[in-house]
Amino acid sequence: MAAMTPRPWRVAVLLPAAAYFLLPLLASFVFTVHVPGQGIDFGAYTQLLSADGFTPSLLLSLGLAAATIALSLLLTVPALIAVRLGAPRLRPVVEVVCTLPLVVPPIALVTGITTVLRWGPDHLSRTPLYQTFLAVQDPDFPVVLILAYTVLALPFVHRSLDAGLRAVDVPTLVEAARSCGANWAYVVLRVLLPNLRASLAGAAFLTLALVLGEFTIASLLGFQPFAVWIVSLSGAHARMSVAVSILSLLVTWLLLLVLSRVGTTPSAVSAAPRTPATSRKES
Repeated sequence: MAAMTPRPWRVAVLLPAAAYFLLPLLASFVFTVHVPGQGIDFGAYTQLLSADGFTPSLLLSLGLAAATIALSLLLTVPALIAVRLGAPRLRPVVEVVCTLPLVVPPIALVTGITTVLRWGPDHLSRTPLYQTFLAVQDPDFPVVLILAYTVLALPFVHRSLDAGLRAVDVPTLVEAARSCGANWAYVVLRVLLPNLRASLAGAAFLTLALVLGEFTIASLLGFQPFAVWIVSLSGAHARMSVAVSILSLLVTWLLLLVLSRVGTTPSAVSAAPRTPATSRKES
């Protein structure tokens, strides 16, 4: 069989696209390693781990991303499964509600959050909720950012999961598993979720990318995750801030490859638990 050669129109499209993405990265890399009058210097990369605030801000962003992924999936997966099984007519309503964050600008969202956070301590200082308002603003792990990021990630998580549910015959799988005696927990965890692995991985990656790159809400609320730390670093160490941006982009791509690999790994999915009677029939 003759070797397949790329068609000319593919090359004409892929080459400009590759140049569009790779040339700015190459220029940024040259900026970080080339010092006028000194030549090549990798000090911007070797000094990253010892930079003040690098490790705490990165760990904070990763922790916020993990919590946001967990919360968004816990909210959307049961809701979409329930709508698809019990109330298909509500699907447009759920879709509109989930896509509303695309219409509301982040600056308007953070303004509303700031108003609520200021109103709470003033009016609830003598109630148990006062401590709650203080706890959600803990700088070590700001829960308020998790809530805000969950709202921002809702459209992307909904789109990814909705596409996965449309590709799976959910009613048939559920009916088959329930008729074999499986409970609802088994149906969701062992029957539906393995079939949604690719959608779950896509939703997790989109949420991770959003949290790692979000700046507006965290900055205006006074917290310093990774994106805010990069901007604060750029004022005094421009080369190092660009180096951090390049490394964060590479790490994001690496996580994308890992999540895509997880999402495409085949797995055997059983429709219902095996019972002794079933085993005797098979034998």
